[in-house]
Amino acid sequence: MKHPPMRLRPGPLLWIASALMLAGCAAPAPTQQRAIDLQAHRGGRALAPENTLSAFSNAIEIGVTTLELDIGLSADDVVVISHDTLLNPEHTRDARGNFLKAKGPSIRSLTLAQLQTYDVGRIDPASSYGKPFPKQLWSDGERIPTLAALFARVDQLGASKLRFNIETKLDPALPEETASPEQMVRALLAEIDKAGMAQRVTVQSFDWRSLALVGQAAPQMPRAYLTSARTLKDSRWTAGLRLEDFGSAPRLVKAAAGATGAPLIWSPAYNDLTPAQVQEAHALGLTVLPWTVNQRADMARLLDWGVDGIITDDPAILRDLLGERGVALPAKRGR
Repeated sequence: MKHPPMRLRPGPLLWIASALMLAGCAAPAPTQQRAIDLQAHRGGRALAPENTLSAFSNAIEIGVTTLELDIGLSADDVVVISHDTLLNPEHTRDARGNFLKAKGPSIRSLTLAQLQTYDVGRIDPASSYGKPFPKQLWSDGERIPTLAALFARVDQLGASKLRFNIETKLDPALPEETASPEQMVRALLAEIDKAGMAQRVTVQSFDWRSLALVGQAAPQMPRAYLTSARTLKDSRWTAGLRLEDFGSAPRLVKAAAGATGAPLIWSPAYNDLTPAQVQEAHALGLTVLPWTVNQRADMARLLDWGVDGIITDDPAILRDLLGERGVALPAKRGR
């Protein structure tokens, strides 16, 4: 830390000045004022059942910038909110209230009416999936919601500045489990347009084929390129591009996006990220938004590196940390 020169006579004052200078160098870093995108992963599944209206309402009440969520298509082509392409026994119960014994049928194979016979209002606390989330408050009777229902709930709560980060759940290795990228993107964009939410949505995906389609059909819509160590090694996920041909993940993202005026986001797994990559991505004009960061120490480290936002299962922890750093926080909304 540099200080302006001080003209002091030798003696006690000089010792005092020296002590103050040393104290200043040991002080905490200056408060952070830049905007940070506080994203509630699956609505904040550490606190409420994932991808449910109760979780999204809770995140809005806490005060977040963005709701992160996943979508698929039902058999009758309704856009529904679900992370899993198959019904997940660790948080899905049948009409009798029993957790499924094994993975259920695919979202794509069931109509909306059939999907909504299942209860997704609690996590199985005995499962390895449920143990990391002991704070989750159950909400029995929650159904797999439609995207339209979420948009309506957000309007009802008056959260007019809230954004949505919507992931297309596709797996290029398992095409039979989901709608095609073309079908999914077409249905998603139609639902967004119907609700008048185009200015508030980012579309994200590990399967970059769907992002290319968004770029063609809605060229001004922000796109978020999700990466993990696994998907970066398999060009089926990266729309045929190979990491080794570009030298780094940020350069790969930039190449995949092509010439565009839309905002571009790189969303890496947070444990794969380095400070140098953050700097490189920013130099390429990319926003950096790592997933899924749940420990306060990890959040603090990533903020120190200069990330533009964080996707977290526990938005309350991140909100507290941002408040301590002097970051302007998104508004809270009542239920």
